[in-house]
Amino acid sequence: MDSLTASPAVASARADRLSIVVDAAPYYRAVKEALLQARHSVFLIGWDFDARMKLQPEGATLPGPNRIGPFLSWLARRNPALRIRILKWDMGLFASMARGETPVFIVRWLFGKRVAMKLDHAHPPLSAHHSKILVIDDALAFCGGIDITMGRWDTSEHREEQPSRTTPRGKPLPPWHDATTCASGPVARVLGNLARQRWYNATGEVPDAPPPTPSPWPDSLTPDFTDVAVRVARTQPLYGDNPEIREIERETLKIIAGARRTLYIENQYLTSVMAVDALCARLREDDGPEIVVICPRNADGWLEMKTMDSARTIMLHRLREADRHGRFRIWHPHNEAGTPIYVHAKILIADDEVIKIGSANLNNRSMGFDTECDVIVQACNDAERAQIGRIRGRLVAEHLAIKEGVLHETLAQQSSLIAAIEHLNGRQPKGLTRIEPRALDAVDEALAQSPMADPEGRAGVWRGLSRTRRRRALLKGQTT
Repeated sequence: MDSLTASPAVASARADRLSIVVDAAPYYRAVKEALLQARHSVFLIGWDFDARMKLQPEGATLPGPNRIGPFLSWLARRNPALRIRILKWDMGLFASMARGETPVFIVRWLFGKRVAMKLDHAHPPLSAHHSKILVIDDALAFCGGIDITMGRWDTSEHREEQPSRTTPRGKPLPPWHDATTCASGPVARVLGNLARQRWYNATGEVPDAPPPTPSPWPDSLTPDFTDVAVRVARTQPLYGDNPEIREIERETLKIIAGARRTLYIENQYLTSVMAVDALCARLREDDGPEIVVICPRNADGWLEMKTMDSARTIMLHRLREADRHGRFRIWHPHNEAGTPIYVHAKILIADDEVIKIGSANLNNRSMGFDTECDVIVQACNDAERAQIGRIRGRLVAEHLAIKEGVLHETLAQQSSLIAAIEHLNGRQPKGLTRIEPRALDAVDEALAQSPMADPEGRAGVWRGLSRTRRRRALLKGQTT
């Protein structure tokens, strides 16, 4: 096994093809297309996994069972040479049982060989196995923010009346916005190595790498990039023999520091002390970039609303205070009925130069306490810069329910992403709503500032190194 654990730098490799996949409907279809071509090896590394999920809930058009659990078992029976390994966060098992997932597949796979599920407990207490990686034959890999579990599937329209967006028992679910990547070529081998490393850490088993295999690229996906350089950045907490890895934190701060005109952010949270410090520093500059943040209106669940929303409110007050030039906006999307769309995507785009997408939130635990994986494309030529600009335009156009061409025309006239959004917002029932800091009571503030809610280090204890010293070192580009 090619170990990445002791790698001194962010892994870099080329992708023959790479596509940004927005929302889970196209992702689930592409997953089924690619899995149908699997020959030797499948790794499904996730925070959560629900065997009941339909890959095509609007109606199956591809061969095999529609639900992911029966489909994987069907694939293994059809091809005796295929080995399918599912690695799921151990605490996620309790959530599976609580939401009524049948234990049949879980029990069968926990002791299976052709399809084997293992529960990842190789992390400190309160830490989470949060990466979302699917690797097929080391020839194709998906890496991003989407798990194959309940509540993730939606189309980019995020319609109010969506019969296919339900629980397995038919209960309607709210609209959900998400994103991932699909890549073929050498970068898939890098992600395959990472998947095997995660499997080894959790189980002690050393899977063999598959032989060279043609890429099972899904016909439904059009590549956004061809022959492009990709960086694979990780977060890994210190645990046992595994060293602490904070590559995503360093890459995030480097991207924020390097932006010249625009930082576009989609993220579930905005509570990372390090990231907010860096954003505040840019807002104080006379000629710094404008910063657009797309977040959910509220966190998912009462406890997260009390902790993470309260922590975000504290950060918003800091950002508003630093925004002396009026270059900061934070919105949440809503559909045509006014229902908030939950933002689960983890995307960071700086100018037309760099895009980062993966599993890492802009919170403290994703920077150093959970297990995360992001992929980064840094433009090397004008064609790649233009494509990054189009991807940002595609995302904004989805939120505003307009055509991408209209956005690009408005951007050319306004010369500002904030001005373009404010000019176009409200023309359709679907759009964006400003997020305003809410009032906090004493309980909110205590929960928001508790290291147990969003820990920076092991078991909710602040890292021994002075936060101020570490912050200054990282902002200067030093490693710690």
